[in-house]
Amino acid sequence: MQQHTSIRDLRSHLARERQAGRTIGVVPTMGALHAGHEALIREARAANDVVVVSIFVNPTQFGDAQDLAHYPRTLEKDLALCEAAGADHVFLPDVAEMYGAGEQTKITVSPLGEDLIGTLRPGHFTGVATVVAKLLNIVQPSRAYFGRKDFQQLTIIRRMVADLFIPVEIVGVATVRDADGLALSSRNARLSERERAASVVLSQALFKGAAMIEAGETSLQAVAESMRRRIEAEPLADLRSLDIREAATLGELTTIGSQALVILVTAQIGPVLLIDQREAVPKAGRQATEGGR
Repeated sequence: MQQHTSIRDLRSHLARERQAGRTIGVVPTMGALHAGHEALIREARAANDVVVVSIFVNPTQFGDAQDLAHYPRTLEKDLALCEAAGADHVFLPDVAEMYGAGEQTKITVSPLGEDLIGTLRPGHFTGVATVVAKLLNIVQPSRAYFGRKDFQQLTIIRRMVADLFIPVEIVGVATVRDADGLALSSRNARLSERERAASVVLSQALFKGAAMIEAGETSLQAVAESMRRRIEAEPLADLRSLDIREAATLGELTTIGSQALVILVTAQIGPVLLIDQREAVPKAGRQATEGGR
């Protein structure tokens, strides 16, 4: 596994790979890697000849300087995980390498990037879209891999790639969870033991809401209220948002019909703003699919 800190060096190596006709998969990360990132790397390894992992704590997607300062950094452990999972190249740029002096260009996906998490973290998705576009231009991969837990981020990246005609396949990989259901996240490391135990309430509420939808519930309000009661029963959980949207575009809904849905929750637990999601296919949608076979 080779490590690169400069764009020029990484591009030089990858140019030779492309000239040899090899496919390239990229896994963009901010480090503090865990089993969820490992799943992304292994998925990339299975489908591509060459796998690139980027590790870069992107400052432009943090609205809070303290949040950026406290973001976990575990480089030695990260590199070991990358190598064990099958990465060929790790890109380790610093801020000066990614954001040159006098830079003026930003990418805003609007209104999608200003909705949902975008209302809680203004400017966050502009930072995400801009750095991902940079990485895709640097690596020029065949495929790029992102976790489905960050569902709005995945949807925004797909929209950006389509709108800008970037020739890359965006692959969403299933959320990896601990045995008790908590979605893996680099930010979980900042939770105390009590806060970590309380955080399970998010996945419990999501699974409950999805079960209601899949059983035939058609009232958005009934599903949301049931989930809200479950989360608010946990004293340490400060529910910030709970939304049920159309899965393909994150479009708003007035009722539950037959289209695939995604439930998205955000809650503050201790010092951490946690997000999670669960996709669900309504009973009517499953019946329509089965009837068409």
